[in-house]
Amino acid sequence: MPIERTFPREIGFIQSAVNYSEGCRLDVIDCIVRASDGIPEVIVADYSADADHNRLVVTYLGQPSGISKAILAGTQVAIERIDLRRHIGVHPRIGAADVIPLTPIADFPMKTCISLAQEIGSRLAEEFNLPVFFYEKNARRNHPQSLPEIRAEVVRSLERNEALHPDCGPSLAHPTAGCVVLGARDPLVAWNVTLLSNDLSIAKKIAKEIRRNRDTVPELEGVRSLGLQLTSKSLTQVSMNLTHPERNSMPWIFRYIQRQANMLGAEVGESEIIGLIPLSCLRCESPSEIAWTKYNERQIIDNWIR
Repeated sequence: MPIERTFPREIGFIQSAVNYSEGCRLDVIDCIVRASDGIPEVIVADYSADADHNRLVVTYLGQPSGISKAILAGTQVAIERIDLRRHIGVHPRIGAADVIPLTPIADFPMKTCISLAQEIGSRLAEEFNLPVFFYEKNARRNHPQSLPEIRAEVVRSLERNEALHPDCGPSLAHPTAGCVVLGARDPLVAWNVTLLSNDLSIAKKIAKEIRRNRDTVPELEGVRSLGLQLTSKSLTQVSMNLTHPERNSMPWIFRYIQRQANMLGAEVGESEIIGLIPLSCLRCESPSEIAWTKYNERQIIDNWIR
Protein backbone atom coordinates (compact mmCIF):
# COMPACT_ATOMS: atom_id res chain seq x y z
CA MET A 1 0.00 0.00 0.00
CA PRO A 2 1.43 3.44 -0.90
CA ILE A 3 1.86 6.20 1.66
CA GLU A 4 -1.41 8.11 1.53
CA ARG A 5 -0.48 11.15 3.59
CA THR A 6 2.57 12.95 4.92
CA PHE A 7 2.98 15.35 7.84
CA PRO A 8 4.86 18.66 7.81
CA ARG A 9 8.08 18.45 9.80
CA GLU A 10 7.48 21.74 11.58
CA ILE A 11 4.25 20.35 13.08
CA GLY A 12 5.16 16.69 13.41
CA PHE A 13 2.90 13.93 14.65
CA ILE A 14 2.53 11.17 17.22
CA GLN A 15 3.45 7.55 16.59
CA SER A 16 1.76 4.93 18.79
CA ALA A 17 2.76 1.29 18.25
CA VAL A 18 0.14 -0.40 20.43
CA ASN A 19 0.85 -4.00 21.48
CA TYR A 20 -2.26 -6.18 21.69
CA SER A 21 -2.12 -9.74 23.05
CA GLU A 22 -3.57 -11.49 20.00
CA GLY A 23 -1.66 -12.95 17.08
CA CYS A 24 -3.63 -16.08 16.10
CA ARG A 25 -7.31 -15.36 15.50
CA LEU A 26 -7.58 -13.50 12.20
CA ASP A 27 -11.11 -12.25 12.90
CA VAL A 28 -10.00 -10.63 16.17
CA ILE A 29 -6.90 -9.14 14.54
CA ASP A 30 -9.07 -7.67 11.78
CA CYS A 31 -11.53 -6.21 14.31
CA ILE A 32 -8.74 -4.51 16.28
CA VAL A 33 -7.07 -3.08 13.16
CA ARG A 34 -10.38 -1.88 11.72
CA ALA A 35 -11.51 -0.31 15.01
CA SER A 36 -9.92 2.97 13.90
CA ASP A 37 -11.72 3.01 10.53
CA GLY A 38 -13.64 6.22 10.15
CA ILE A 39 -11.37 8.25 12.41
CA PRO A 40 -10.06 10.89 9.98
CA GLU A 41 -7.28 12.22 12.21
CA VAL A 42 -5.35 8.93 12.36
CA ILE A 43 -3.63 6.51 9.98
CA VAL A 44 -2.79 2.84 10.51
CA ALA A 45 0.70 2.94 9.04
CA ASP A 46 1.52 -0.71 9.73
CA TYR A 47 0.37 -3.77 11.61
CA SER A 48 1.88 -7.18 12.13
CA ALA A 49 0.79 -10.27 14.03
CA ASP A 50 2.67 -13.39 15.00
CA ALA A 51 1.14 -16.66 16.20
CA ASP A 52 4.14 -17.77 18.29
CA HIS A 53 4.33 -14.42 20.07
CA ASN A 54 0.51 -14.33 20.04
CA ARG A 55 0.85 -10.59 19.67
CA LEU A 56 -0.38 -7.87 17.35
CA VAL A 57 1.32 -4.49 16.95
CA VAL A 58 -0.70 -1.74 15.29
CA THR A 59 1.18 1.47 14.50
CA TYR A 60 -1.01 4.58 14.49
CA LEU A 61 0.14 7.97 13.19
CA GLY A 62 -1.70 11.23 13.77
CA GLN A 63 -2.47 14.18 15.96
CA PRO A 64 -3.62 13.85 19.61
CA SER A 65 -7.38 13.63 19.00
CA GLY A 66 -7.08 10.87 16.41
CA ILE A 67 -4.48 8.91 18.36
CA SER A 68 -6.64 9.00 21.48
CA LYS A 69 -9.76 7.84 19.62
CA ALA A 70 -7.87 5.02 17.88
CA ILE A 71 -6.32 3.74 21.12
CA LEU A 72 -9.65 3.75 22.97
CA ALA A 73 -11.40 2.02 20.05
CA GLY A 74 -8.71 -0.66 19.72
CA THR A 75 -8.61 -1.22 23.48
CA GLN A 76 -12.36 -1.67 23.64
CA VAL A 77 -12.21 -4.42 21.02
CA ALA A 78 -9.25 -6.05 22.78
CA ILE A 79 -11.15 -6.14 26.08
CA GLU A 80 -14.22 -7.59 24.39
CA ARG A 81 -12.37 -10.26 22.39
CA ILE A 82 -9.23 -11.24 24.36
CA ASP A 83 -9.22 -13.38 27.51
CA LEU A 84 -5.76 -13.55 29.07
CA ARG A 85 -6.79 -16.59 31.10
CA ARG A 86 -6.69 -18.54 27.82
CA HIS A 87 -3.73 -16.72 26.30
CA ILE A 88 -0.61 -18.69 25.34
CA GLY A 89 2.40 -17.07 23.67
CA VAL A 90 6.16 -16.72 24.04
CA HIS A 91 6.08 -12.94 24.41
CA PRO A 92 5.76 -11.53 27.96
CA ARG A 93 2.47 -9.68 28.57
CA ILE A 94 0.25 -8.41 31.38
CA GLY A 95 -2.67 -7.03 29.40
CA ALA A 96 -4.98 -7.50 26.42
CA ALA A 97 -3.97 -4.00 25.30
CA ASP A 98 -0.57 -4.63 26.81
CA VAL A 99 1.64 -1.64 26.03
CA ILE A 100 0.64 1.76 24.67
CA PRO A 101 3.57 4.05 23.85
CA LEU A 102 3.25 7.62 22.55
CA THR A 103 6.27 8.87 20.61
CA PRO A 104 6.69 12.40 19.20
CA ILE A 105 7.99 12.45 15.62
CA ALA A 106 9.70 15.35 13.81
CA ASP A 107 9.01 18.60 15.72
CA PHE A 108 6.04 17.36 17.73
CA PRO A 109 6.51 18.31 21.43
CA MET A 110 7.19 15.56 23.96
CA LYS A 111 5.26 17.47 26.63
CA THR A 112 2.07 17.08 24.59
CA CYS A 113 2.62 13.31 24.42
CA ILE A 114 3.10 13.23 28.20
CA SER A 115 -0.16 15.13 28.78
CA LEU A 116 -2.01 12.95 26.27
CA ALA A 117 -0.77 9.77 27.98
CA GLN A 118 -2.16 11.05 31.30
CA GLU A 119 -5.50 11.78 29.67
CA ILE A 120 -5.73 8.40 27.91
CA GLY A 121 -4.65 6.57 31.06
CA SER A 122 -7.41 8.20 33.09
CA ARG A 123 -10.00 7.25 30.49
CA LEU A 124 -8.79 3.63 30.28
CA ALA A 125 -9.11 3.37 34.06
CA GLU A 126 -12.50 5.05 34.27
CA GLU A 127 -14.20 3.63 31.16
CA PHE A 128 -12.73 0.11 31.11
CA ASN A 129 -11.82 -0.47 34.77
CA LEU A 130 -8.18 -1.20 33.87
CA PRO A 131 -5.22 -0.76 36.22
CA VAL A 132 -2.91 1.67 34.40
CA PHE A 133 0.83 1.81 34.96
CA PHE A 134 2.66 4.84 33.56
CA TYR A 135 6.15 4.24 32.18
CA GLU A 136 9.07 6.08 30.60
CA LYS A 137 8.38 9.85 30.48
CA ASN A 138 5.14 9.42 32.44
CA ALA A 139 6.65 7.29 35.23
CA ARG A 140 5.96 8.66 38.68
CA ARG A 141 8.81 9.46 41.05
CA ASN A 142 10.02 6.39 42.96
CA HIS A 143 8.01 4.12 40.65
CA PRO A 144 9.55 1.72 38.08
CA GLN A 145 10.23 3.49 34.79
CA SER A 146 10.99 0.74 32.28
CA LEU A 147 8.54 -1.76 30.82
CA PRO A 148 10.49 -4.86 32.02
CA GLU A 149 10.55 -3.50 35.60
CA ILE A 150 6.82 -2.78 35.63
CA ARG A 151 5.98 -6.10 34.06
CA ALA A 152 8.09 -7.99 36.62
CA GLU A 153 6.49 -6.10 39.53
CA VAL A 154 2.96 -6.82 38.29
CA VAL A 155 3.70 -10.49 37.68
CA ARG A 156 5.13 -10.84 41.21
CA SER A 157 2.04 -9.25 42.72
CA LEU A 158 -0.30 -11.46 40.70
CA GLU A 159 1.61 -14.62 41.62
CA ARG A 160 1.39 -13.70 45.32
CA ASN A 161 -2.27 -12.65 45.11
CA GLU A 162 -1.25 -9.20 46.33
CA ALA A 163 -2.95 -5.92 45.52
CA LEU A 164 -1.53 -4.01 42.59
CA HIS A 165 -0.32 -0.43 42.92
CA PRO A 166 -1.24 1.18 39.59
CA ASP A 167 -0.93 4.89 38.86
CA CYS A 168 -4.65 5.00 38.18
CA GLY A 169 -7.48 2.50 38.12
CA PRO A 170 -8.33 -0.44 40.39
CA SER A 171 -5.85 -2.37 42.54
CA LEU A 172 -7.05 -5.65 41.02
CA ALA A 173 -6.28 -6.74 37.47
CA HIS A 174 -9.21 -6.84 35.06
CA PRO A 175 -10.38 -10.50 35.14
CA THR A 176 -9.87 -11.06 31.39
CA ALA A 177 -7.96 -8.01 30.13
CA GLY A 178 -5.30 -7.65 32.85
CA CYS A 179 -3.50 -4.31 33.04
CA VAL A 180 -2.07 -1.73 30.68
CA VAL A 181 1.32 0.01 30.56
CA LEU A 182 1.17 3.46 29.00
CA GLY A 183 3.44 6.43 28.52
CA ALA A 184 5.29 8.87 26.32
CA ARG A 185 8.74 7.73 25.26
CA ASP A 186 11.51 8.40 22.82
CA PRO A 187 11.63 6.36 19.58
CA LEU A 188 12.16 2.62 19.96
CA VAL A 189 12.83 -0.02 17.32
CA ALA A 190 11.31 -3.49 17.74
CA TRP A 191 13.33 -5.99 15.74
CA ASN A 192 13.49 -9.78 15.54
CA VAL A 193 16.30 -11.79 13.93
CA THR A 194 15.46 -15.39 13.10
CA LEU A 195 17.99 -18.17 13.63
CA LEU A 196 17.90 -21.20 11.32
CA SER A 197 18.00 -23.50 14.32
CA ASN A 198 15.49 -25.06 16.67
CA ASP A 199 17.98 -24.92 19.55
CA LEU A 200 16.59 -22.31 21.94
CA SER A 201 19.80 -22.31 23.98
CA ILE A 202 21.63 -20.66 21.06
CA ALA A 203 19.13 -17.79 20.83
CA LYS A 204 19.24 -17.35 24.60
CA LYS A 205 23.05 -17.31 24.65
CA ILE A 206 23.16 -14.61 21.96
CA ALA A 207 20.53 -12.53 23.75
CA LYS A 208 22.45 -12.88 27.02
CA GLU A 209 25.68 -11.83 25.27
CA ILE A 210 23.96 -8.70 23.97
CA ARG A 211 22.68 -7.83 27.44
CA ARG A 212 26.10 -8.50 28.96
CA ASN A 213 27.86 -6.16 26.52
CA ARG A 214 25.33 -3.36 26.06
CA ASP A 215 26.91 -1.22 28.79
CA THR A 216 30.42 -1.50 27.36
CA VAL A 217 29.99 -1.87 23.59
CA PRO A 218 28.71 1.45 22.16
CA GLU A 219 26.95 -0.22 19.21
CA LEU A 220 24.82 -2.28 21.62
CA GLU A 221 23.85 0.56 23.94
CA GLY A 222 20.26 0.29 25.11
CA VAL A 223 19.54 -2.99 23.31
CA ARG A 224 17.11 -5.22 25.21
CA SER A 225 17.13 -8.82 24.01
CA LEU A 226 15.41 -12.17 24.54
CA GLY A 227 15.86 -15.59 22.99
CA LEU A 228 12.49 -17.01 21.93
CA GLN A 229 11.18 -20.24 20.39
CA LEU A 230 9.15 -20.11 17.17
CA THR A 231 7.45 -23.47 17.51
CA SER A 232 5.26 -23.13 14.43
CA LYS A 233 8.35 -22.66 12.24
CA SER A 234 10.77 -24.98 14.09
CA LEU A 235 13.09 -21.98 14.45
CA THR A 236 14.30 -19.63 17.16
CA GLN A 237 14.66 -15.88 17.33
CA VAL A 238 16.65 -13.11 18.95
CA SER A 239 13.97 -10.56 19.80
CA MET A 240 15.22 -7.02 20.45
CA ASN A 241 14.12 -3.55 21.42
CA LEU A 242 16.56 -0.78 20.49
CA THR A 243 15.81 1.83 23.13
CA HIS A 244 18.38 4.30 21.73
CA PRO A 245 18.01 3.71 17.98
CA GLU A 246 19.79 6.95 17.15
CA ARG A 247 22.96 5.35 18.56
CA ASN A 248 22.52 1.90 17.03
CA SER A 249 23.53 0.59 13.62
CA MET A 250 21.21 -2.25 12.66
CA PRO A 251 23.66 -3.64 10.05
CA TRP A 252 26.41 -3.73 12.71
CA ILE A 253 24.13 -5.51 15.20
CA PHE A 254 22.95 -7.95 12.54
CA ARG A 255 26.53 -8.89 11.69
CA TYR A 256 27.30 -9.22 15.40
CA ILE A 257 24.42 -11.68 15.82
CA GLN A 258 25.58 -13.49 12.69
CA ARG A 259 29.07 -13.96 14.12
CA GLN A 260 27.72 -15.13 17.47
CA ALA A 261 25.37 -17.60 15.79
CA ASN A 262 28.14 -18.99 13.57
CA MET A 263 30.38 -19.56 16.59
CA LEU A 264 27.55 -21.55 18.17
CA GLY A 265 26.96 -23.60 15.02
CA ALA A 266 23.88 -21.81 13.70
CA GLU A 267 22.98 -19.64 10.71
CA VAL A 268 21.01 -16.41 10.69
CA GLY A 269 17.78 -16.10 8.75
CA GLU A 270 15.79 -12.96 8.05
CA SER A 271 15.00 -9.80 9.97
CA GLU A 272 11.49 -8.86 11.00
CA ILE A 273 10.80 -5.21 11.77
CA ILE A 274 7.78 -4.57 13.99
CA GLY A 275 6.27 -1.16 13.32
CA LEU A 276 8.33 1.75 11.98
CA ILE A 277 12.01 2.63 12.13
CA PRO A 278 14.00 5.79 11.39
CA LEU A 279 16.03 5.51 8.19
CA SER A 280 19.18 6.43 10.12
CA CYS A 281 19.17 2.99 11.80
CA LEU A 282 20.25 1.44 8.50
CA ARG A 283 23.30 3.73 8.39
CA CYS A 284 22.95 4.28 4.62
CA GLU A 285 23.11 0.53 4.00
CA SER A 286 20.56 -1.51 2.07
CA PRO A 287 17.73 -3.36 3.85
CA SER A 288 19.29 -6.50 2.39
CA GLU A 289 22.27 -6.00 4.74
CA ILE A 290 20.03 -7.03 7.63
CA ALA A 291 18.11 -9.59 5.53
CA TRP A 292 14.95 -7.48 5.71
CA THR A 293 13.28 -9.48 2.98
CA LYS A 294 9.82 -7.97 3.56
CA TYR A 295 11.01 -4.37 3.40
CA ASN A 296 8.14 -1.91 3.09
CA GLU A 297 8.59 1.82 2.56
CA ARG A 298 5.65 2.43 4.91
CA GLN A 299 7.85 1.17 7.75
CA ILE A 300 10.37 4.00 7.34
CA ILE A 301 9.28 6.89 9.56
CA ASP A 302 11.06 9.45 7.36
CA ASN A 303 8.75 8.62 4.44
CA TRP A 304 5.80 10.02 6.37
CA ILE A 305 7.44 13.44 6.82
CA ARG A 306 7.53 16.26 4.30
